[in-house]
Amino acid sequence: MADSTTLFVSDLHIDAQHREIARQFVGFLEGEAAGADALYILGDLFESWVGDDAPDADQEHVIGALAALAGRGVPCFVMHGNRDFLLGPTFCRRAGVQLLPDPVIVTLYGERVLVMHGDALCSDDRAYQRLRATVRDPDWQRRFLKLSVAQRRALAGAARAGSRAHTAQLDEMIADVNATSVAAALRAAGTATVLHGHTHRPGIFPLEVDGRPCSRIVLGDWYSQGSVLRWTQSGPELVSLARR
Repeated sequence: MADSTTLFVSDLHIDAQHREIARQFVGFLEGEAAGADALYILGDLFESWVGDDAPDADQEHVIGALAALAGRGVPCFVMHGNRDFLLGPTFCRRAGVQLLPDPVIVTLYGERVLVMHGDALCSDDRAYQRLRATVRDPDWQRRFLKLSVAQRRALAGAARAGSRAHTAQLDEMIADVNATSVAAALRAAGTATVLHGHTHRPGIFPLEVDGRPCSRIVLGDWYSQGSVLRWTQSGPELVSLARR
């Protein structure tokens, strides 16, 4: 690419049932991403991740492609999502990526931007927030990782089914971000922009916080097409990538 560009993606939800997503993402890594200043993956790269000792063949393919991109000198950053919060140091070493805290402030061509997965902003869904606090607890994670791979995969499958049922019952507004939580996050960070995924509702949305013009940028999922945010000196551009 002619201009310096930083790329952001999220919510690929790669698994064996959606191999077309992995194929498209690997093509993206080998193509456009190879010329970027950096790549940020803001959570839910995988539909589930039950531990660094248990990647499947599709996940291995993506790990190899990320390592190849990093080997070409493109810095790659990954954030935990609500599906792959167990990504750990062995994954990062093998993929050549750096794990980011959630949230984190990233400076993009002179602008400070608050970057998050986005699930923490869905504060109206109190049942989910309680679950989120549980599975992010280090003691819970240590106990889970002591189980066999088969046990972990069975529990992850049950959790995904429960999550789908829970989401189907939610009011649309409850499943989205809470405006007060968004304002509080921007206020605490001192930034004018928050960038996140999770909700699968892509767009660039203007808002106002304490009289300041701000914006919320939401990345899309990759179920039917790719969704990428290209950030250059001119600012952000949210684009869809057609699937071939």
